[in-house]
Amino acid sequence: MPESEHADDRSRSAVIGIVGDYSPSYSTHRMTIDALGHVPSPLPFEWVPTATLKEDVSERLSRYAGLLIAPGSPYVSMDGALRAIRFARERRVPLTGT
Repeated sequence: MPESEHADDRSRSAVIGIVGDYSPSYSTHRMTIDALGHVPSPLPFEWVPTATLKEDVSERLSRYAGLLIAPGSPYVSMDGALRAIRFARERRVPLTGT
């Protein structure tokens, strides 16, 4: 799964979690990566596969400063995507989706 080239520089900036199941065949996924590359200050991000979001997602998601629910459903785990949304809502983590 692609990560931004700046994803290892976590000490200087926040990391955004993109919740979704990356596939290079989805143009929306490729465009998401491209769009994040146009942010004036590089924005580190990581894809978070929905199947990795089991019952307690706090350990998996608490490291992210914000979450983006990726376009291009169906997700491998719709429950995982919904758990991420609930996590953000209940903990006041910035969240956006399409």
